Amino acid sequence: MKTEDTNGETSTPAIAESVPATADLKKKDKKRDKKKLKKRKQAKLEVKEPAVFHYISEGEGSSKLSSKEYEKELARLQVELVKMQYWAKHTGTRIVILFEGRDAAGKGGTIKRITEPLNPRGCRVVALGTPSDREKTEWYFQRYVPHLPAAGEIVCFDRSWYNRAGVEHVMGFCTETQYQEFMQTCPEFERMLVRSGIILLKYWFSVSDEEQERRFQSRTIDPARRWKLSPMDLESRDRWVEYSQAKDTMFAHTNIPEAPWFTVEADDKKRARLNCIHHFLSKIPYIDMTPEPLELAPRKIAPHGYVRPPRNEQFFVPQIY
Repeated sequence: MKTEDTNGETSTPAIAESVPATADLKKKDKKRDKKKLKKRKQAKLEVKEPAVFHYISEGEGSSKLSSKEYEKELARLQVELVKMQYWAKHTGTRIVILFEGRDAAGKGGTIKRITEPLNPRGCRVVALGTPSDREKTEWYFQRYVPHLPAAGEIVCFDRSWYNRAGVEHVMGFCTETQYQEFMQTCPEFERMLVRSGIILLKYWFSVSDEEQERRFQSRTIDPARRWKLSPMDLESRDRWVEYSQAKDTMFAHTNIPEAPWFTVEADDKKRARLNCIHHFLSKIPYIDMTPEPLELAPRKIAPHGYVRPPRNEQFFVPQIY
């Protein structure tokens, strides 16, 4: 199409000049789309990254035993624990289990797996805190004696009277005289317990310094386990050798035939739990006294005239899940 200018001459519009402008717009759109896509990817990463650290377990990746195999064997052993408790209740047997070892060695996890299938009325965990001013003036074993089991009971001590030979001695919470007195009287005290008919088992959970450090570091980034890092735990990191020497001396004085120490290799938490439970069961001469399955009679029909109150008069927990 031709047009006429003011001078009467004809000319053709410069259509080609608009093509570079369109190409520039397309390039700008592509750059903008790439920036938006990059921002979206970064936003997704920012949402996912905290979740990785939030749910890290201090035992994750440290076991070569598959979860399927572990859960299967644990379920089998827990059935045996129930059988053992039925036997203990029927025979009136009293059982005391001491769990000692370094911080983050896995004592608490093993205790939990032992107690979770058992009747809590016949099995309890004792984890005493710092002694009061009055308890500090008592005979040292006095605060532990009230927690000993009656007939048919099982008591798990999550740390025990061996605090005096370990943390109290290393951290200077007891005098040298008190420490030496404990080393002399502890074997006598335990022999008394065994003579009275109590089955006494003592487990020491052994963990390497590398694995303990890994678990400590894991607790610092796991909000669900951070409470486990006490000031005493952090102090123990700097006193590895002192604790090792205290443990060796303690074994030398208290590893008696009536109540020997059993060491649990605890770098692998899953294997440590299974090995400890299996050994514990092997030390109890129980037989299967599980009651026969019950046959439940048909439920009774509700009496005539009973009317349940209206639902709108009750408070219900919101069904969020």
